[in-house]
Amino acid sequence: QDCDGLIVRSATKVTAEVLQAAERLQVVGRAGTGVDNVDVEAATRKGVLVMNTPTGNSLSAAELTCGMILCLARQIPQASASMKEGKWDRKKYMGMELNGKTLGVLGLGRIGREVATRMQAFGMKTIGYDPIITPEVSATFGVEQLPLEQIWPRCDFITVHTPLLPSTMGLLNDSTFAKCRRGVQVVNCARGGIVDEGALLRALRESPHRVPDFCASVSLSVKHGCVGSGHVHSLVGSHCTSCSFSQVNGQALSKAFAPQTKPWIALARALGMVLHAVGKQAQGSVQVCTLGTPLQEAGSYLTPAVAAGMLVGGAQKEVTLVNALLLAQEAGLKVTTTHDNAAPEPDSSAGSLQVALQGTQHRATGTVQGSTPVLRELNGAIFEQPAPLVGPVLIYRAKASDPSTLPALTGLLGKVGVQLQSYHSSGVVAREQWSVVGLSAPLSDLSELKPCVTEVFQLHL
Repeated sequence: QDCDGLIVRSATKVTAEVLQAAERLQVVGRAGTGVDNVDVEAATRKGVLVMNTPTGNSLSAAELTCGMILCLARQIPQASASMKEGKWDRKKYMGMELNGKTLGVLGLGRIGREVATRMQAFGMKTIGYDPIITPEVSATFGVEQLPLEQIWPRCDFITVHTPLLPSTMGLLNDSTFAKCRRGVQVVNCARGGIVDEGALLRALRESPHRVPDFCASVSLSVKHGCVGSGHVHSLVGSHCTSCSFSQVNGQALSKAFAPQTKPWIALARALGMVLHAVGKQAQGSVQVCTLGTPLQEAGSYLTPAVAAGMLVGGAQKEVTLVNALLLAQEAGLKVTTTHDNAAPEPDSSAGSLQVALQGTQHRATGTVQGSTPVLRELNGAIFEQPAPLVGPVLIYRAKASDPSTLPALTGLLGKVGVQLQSYHSSGVVAREQWSVVGLSAPLSDLSELKPCVTEVFQLHL
């Protein structure tokens, strides 16, 4: 209950109940690749960051896979067992050469590509499938990508390196085994559920012409922990302690503390708060648009920040970059992202960010000057001198011709001892203009100012 971080291996289950009981928990580190033992959705909802060490045992898993392929091809376990029984069955366990055989690699991530390159050294032709890796990328490490329907009948060996997801559960099943060529041999050093074991058993028993005869009586199997040699356990542990984690559910956090992106995240959150204040709602559809080439890849981390800003002050507790999009969705707020390489002057070199409440006229645009997030435009009113969005900020809309607003504001500030630190006004739109006032401290009562303005609100940015 008192821990801030939790590091686990595969045997420890981090359930929703565990997450609920750990009130201070901020991060779960999985020492290994798979996170199916962690309730990622429950962690995300609570704002708990989930991380893993995907590279820690990649080479070890790849080497184990290659060893399994060699054992199947040369029938090493069977020959060894026969020798130990005092037999000399040379002809029975001659096996086959790997040279010229075709290996199908399902999943071309870190482990899959390492297996492919190693088995290419044995003269194997490598084909594969991955819904994320592009054919151009897989071609760089010698794998020809094909649709799954074309892979099954072409392979002498199939090896699986995908995570266990609803889409990969039972990937190898009765239907796929029926499409495989005679004598196909399957290696699964990933997750057990990817291969339908019942279907595999039926293929072994009912269709011996499709699998080697020796497989019907001998099963080659090892526990998944065999990928974790003593060196690998040490390596994974060093990754845990040296911050060599990868984010599973909080990719935006990887950008939150980088000097070049931190002010942009602050801007996105501030614009979300401004849009919520002027729109007076945290529901509907919000369009986030990144403008300019420098922000071409920024939508992935700026969008959660906008959502977090929109939810400030709502019923949701502890809104973070980890859970902002999930909580926004549950609150009825849909946040979408677009990008345009063209950014308006004078922000074309740095880029700018625009957020808009669809179906309304409410929108806000800002940029970053130096390390300071600034407001460029609000509901069509342009700030020729951009207004800083930092600290306590008072924002109001008033008639441009009304000379009483500023004296009323300065008089109120003098009464309560709050200093005016900055003052920026927009251009006039429909005879009104917006003003953004930086304060040394928030004001506790705005009643004296309200008669002089059309609308007014405070934000602490």
